[in-house]
Amino acid sequence: MTEQVGTGRTNQKKRTRTAIVAAARELIGTGGEVTMPAIARAALVSEATAYRYFPDLPSLISEALAGVWPPPAEALAPVADCADPVERVAFACEFLLRGILARQGSVRAMISATITRPDTVTTRPGIRFGLIDHALAPLDGTLGATDPEALAQLKRDLAVVVGAEALFTLTDLCGLSPEDAVASAVRTATTLTQAAVRANT
Repeated sequence: MTEQVGTGRTNQKKRTRTAIVAAARELIGTGGEVTMPAIARAALVSEATAYRYFPDLPSLISEALAGVWPPPAEALAPVADCADPVERVAFACEFLLRGILARQGSVRAMISATITRPDTVTTRPGIRFGLIDHALAPLDGTLGATDPEALAQLKRDLAVVVGAEALFTLTDLCGLSPEDAVASAVRTATTLTQAAVRANT
C-alpha cells in the first residue's frame, strides 16, 4: 500500500510539472507577457507550487522552450545550398528576429532576469551563436583560414546585431515598427558581413 501511495505521489508530481511547463509553453506562444503568476494560473496551481518545481522564471522558460527552436542546420535549410555568407547571414538574422517577436514576452522576461541576476545567463538559450556560426560556415576555409581573428571579430559584431537586445532597442527606443526593426537589423548584419568579406579579398 505504501508503495502504491508513493507511486501515486510521484505520478502526481510529474503531472503537475508537465502542466506547468505546458502552461508556460502556451503562454510563450501568445507573445504576451510571461510571468510566474500567469503561468501558475494557466496551470491551475498556486504560484508557490510553481516555485516548488522551478526555482525561478528563467529555468521554467528554458525548459518550456526546449526543442521549440530548431537546430541551426534545420533553421538555415532554405539557404543550405547558398555559399554567399551575406545572404546566409541575412536569412539567419531575419529568422531569429521573427522568432523572437513571436515569443517576445518570454524573451523579455529572460533578458530582465539576466540583467538583474547575471548568474542566470547560462539558462538563456544561446540560439544566436549557433545560427551565426552556421551562416558564416562558407568563410571557414577563406577568412577563417587567412585571418581567424577577423572571422572571430565578425561573429562578435554580429552577436550585437543579431539578437533580442538590438531588436528591442529598435522597437522600444527608436520607435520602429517590428517590420522596420527587422529590416534595419538585417541591413546592419549584412553590411558588417559584406565589409568583412571585402576586406579579405
